[in-house]
Amino acid sequence: MAASRYSFLLYLIVALSLSSISTSTAARRLLDTAAPPPVLPLPTIPTLPQATLPPLPAMPTFPQATLPPMPTTQVPPLPTIPYMPIPTTMPPLPSTQIPSSLPKPTLPPMPSMPTIPTIPKVALPPLSTIPTTIPSIPTTIPFLSPPPATTSP
Repeated sequence: MAASRYSFLLYLIVALSLSSISTSTAARRLLDTAAPPPVLPLPTIPTLPQATLPPLPAMPTFPQATLPPMPTTQVPPLPTIPYMPIPTTMPPLPSTQIPSSLPKPTLPPMPSMPTIPTIPKVALPPLSTIPTTIPSIPTTIPFLSPPPATTSP
């Protein structure tokens, strides 16, 4: 478990260092480049001549239609809302029979608590010491080295 944690940290440090190398190289190249050339002005757009539109034709006049008169029917009047007087006092609530004193409930006695056994004292072995030296990492990585040369007879 500890070995996987250390390998994860090692991979994370390698990934961060590789990403920072490319970032710093890109920043260095941007700093080494010369200033960009000045921006050219935009070309002017020539003005177009105004088009003249022909006049619109006149609206024809239509004869006014004569409509027959609307029939007049008597609309019945709306019903009126009857007047209800608002009561000023509320009617009394119905009486309920609540006894003045309630009987005391009787509960069964609580069971006695079981006794907890005592745990014997045990002497623990001393903790191992944390190593203070960093283990050496091999400088050659076997899977990145070229394959061995084959000799032909």
